[in-house]
Amino acid sequence: MKSIIDIALEEKRNLTEDESYALLSTKGVSVPEYMVASSLKETLEKANLLGFPLVMKIVSPDIIHKTDLGGVKLDINNEQQVRECYQDMMACVKENKPKAKIIGVLLYKQLPKGLEIIIGMTRDPQFGPTVMFGLGGIFTEILKDVSFRICPVTRIDVEEMINEIKGIKMLQGYRGKSKCDIASIVEIIIKVSELALHYSMIKEIDLNPIMVYEEGAVVVDAKILMD
Repeated sequence: MKSIIDIALEEKRNLTEDESYALLSTKGVSVPEYMVASSLKETLEKANLLGFPLVMKIVSPDIIHKTDLGGVKLDINNEQQVRECYQDMMACVKENKPKAKIIGVLLYKQLPKGLEIIIGMTRDPQFGPTVMFGLGGIFTEILKDVSFRICPVTRIDVEEMINEIKGIKMLQGYRGKSKCDIASIVEIIIKVSELALHYSMIKEIDLNPIMVYEEGAVVVDAKILMD
């Protein structure tokens, strides 16, 4: 049986988000309970199976940055909103990226707010696969508060990596906020490093955001780009 990676390589494309979730799940990385639907009727059926509120995302190997094209909808609370979001999403994507192959939509139940972090991997021409960690939002975009390590990484490497960022207090509990499950973050970084080493054809991994809680961490957006 062909793997997700084999199929993507044969078709000369990146992984779709549901495929990225599936690959991460094989390594034990937590992702939302998700479903993919290929029509409005199927979307309505699966929305009711999952329950509300929902997140809806376009599924297309040709669309990496979904938000920019109207391909992400949050806070969907009922069937009417499912219908409206689906129709609006399809219209936006067709207008902005008319040649994109549309597989359908990805649905998952919206998760409670946690502390957002980012974990990534890129292949440096000189050093090879390199993992990155940082807090999400402005910490990454504006403050560039991130740390890096060359793969493979040990547990000690990753713990040092996490402690290097300026925003470490956000993880340790700040102004009455709950402490975050740092052990879960360590595990995800190690597993991303393992994926990079096992699959040399993976060019980039971008897990952003990952919601971190007092117990556990869940990847809610995943991009895996192929070489």
